Amino acid sequence: MTLRLSDEENRQLDELAAAEGRSKQEIVRLALAERWARLQKEEQLGEVLGRVLPRYQGLLDRFGPA
Repeated sequence: MTLRLSDEENRQLDELAAAEGRSKQEIVRLALAERWARLQKEEQLGEVLGRVLPRYQGLLDRFGPA
């Protein structure tokens, strides 16, 4: 895989890698893992809200708009 970055993005990646004492490859892998984990949590939250909110819709309607 080839990752094409702008000069500015490459500079930022260099600085981040130096600041954390990691390779640029490791920084990119960690960023991917963190983004994937966040996406999974967002999807789980959506599923939970999809099950829970209908149960309390009447109560929420009585409270009115936020």
